[in-house]
Amino acid sequence: MNRTVDVVIVGAGPAGLAAADRLAAAGAGRVEVLEREAAPGGVPRHCARPGFGAWPGPVYAHRAVRAAVRAGADVRAGVSATGWAGPLTLEVTAPTGPERITARAVLLATGARERPRSARLVPGSRPAGVLSTGELQQSVELFGLRGERIGRRAVVVGSDPVARHAARTLQRAGVTVAAVVADRPRSPRMPGTPVLQGTTVTELVGRGRLTGVRVRGADGRTGLLRCDTAVFTGDWLPDHELARSGGIPLDRATRGPSVDSAFRTPVPGVFAAGNLLRGVEPATAAAAEGRAAAASVLGYLAGAPWPAPGVPLVAAGELRWLSPGRLTAPAPADPVLLLRPATRLVRPVLTITQDERVVQERRLPTLLVPHRSLRHAAGWAADVDPQGGPVTVYLQGP
Repeated sequence: MNRTVDVVIVGAGPAGLAAADRLAAAGAGRVEVLEREAAPGGVPRHCARPGFGAWPGPVYAHRAVRAAVRAGADVRAGVSATGWAGPLTLEVTAPTGPERITARAVLLATGARERPRSARLVPGSRPAGVLSTGELQQSVELFGLRGERIGRRAVVVGSDPVARHAARTLQRAGVTVAAVVADRPRSPRMPGTPVLQGTTVTELVGRGRLTGVRVRGADGRTGLLRCDTAVFTGDWLPDHELARSGGIPLDRATRGPSVDSAFRTPVPGVFAAGNLLRGVEPATAAAAEGRAAAASVLGYLAGAPWPAPGVPLVAAGELRWLSPGRLTAPAPADPVLLLRPATRLVRPVLTITQDERVVQERRLPTLLVPHRSLRHAAGWAADVDPQGGPVTVYLQGP
């Protein structure tokens, strides 16, 4: 089946649904949202904790889906975009069979996923009982598993706040949390649960079912934690397979599609927004990006020209990544950079240079931590030479 729409959005999470709501309400024509899961809503639909605006995750997801549908968007679940048949034509697998959908604009909002245990290079066999946070939350919140159906004694592996949420999910399900293994020296504290800071998992032990994890502390000492369940948390990766198969360049630092401050990729007509760009940010932040990307899509549909590739932005020093990764013209009136540090920094110095010329230098009056991004106003972008070399954004601790 070959069909034509005005805008196709891949991914019905916070970013994709927010974009669909705004586009459909603004009269962008036929707006179609494709979601490969059985139901739309993204991660929030199986994340019962608060923190999604004023609501818990499932309520937030339901409201986002309802808003997009009421605005006039067609939200389709159980539909996977598997490849490209042209710059703006997607090959799709639906319950009714294969399709080819051609759009005037494509917005990729496929989100992020946690790096699996295999990609973390943790040795050992492949025993049952090894989960990611998403698998744990779906088991508990969507399928109602409790107690021994998940495990009796668990170890959570991770250093960011997601580890704390995983531990609480296990406890609500009636599973004892033996410890949280955190490789960073400073990690969120969890009352009543031991947190082994500066410790790494070196091996999974057990055949058939997990029986324990071997760990190594910062001082080199090793030990065995007895458990039948291990939950690996955090370490987020953009879900970029579709973007990569379409020839969309990826940012070297974030591994998400390279975009400018208007969420335009280098491929004319293709936009990207949300956690696909760099890994996890709060759902409310991803939704705000979806709405901002929708404004850019509306401008493109109205005839705005596609910009040249622009000037690359390069992260350096103690900066792990930044987003967006390019400066193009025209840019939004109030561009913003997301900055993510590699280590914990107190009042670091931010230096921005181009061709050995200092564009901006200032001390940031705040504490930066590796699991949280900083929003930095990029009014200095007006001083960048559009014909010059890459802009280096350098972060250095005191």
